[in-house]
Amino acid sequence: MNTPLKPSNDPLHGLTLEVILSRLVEHLGWTALGKRIKIRCFTLTPSLQSSLKFLRRTPWARKKVEELYLKSHCQPRQSLSKP
Repeated sequence: MNTPLKPSNDPLHGLTLEVILSRLVEHLGWTALGKRIKIRCFTLTPSLQSSLKFLRRTPWARKKVEELYLKSHCQPRQSLSKP
């Protein structure tokens, strides 16, 4: 018997670390990202590849990046009209 797949409640489901980091860099830039998350790979000659390598080996840093992504990209948008 086939059971239908339930949609995931995880807002990061289906997003790779590369996509998350790329969107953060596009949205904030390396300088602002380095100020918000104090990681050398964001402040000293930052690159996507070196940052991904570090984040994949460092769970606490990856968690900070994912939390920042959720705060900056997944907050509900407020309506422009007044209630």
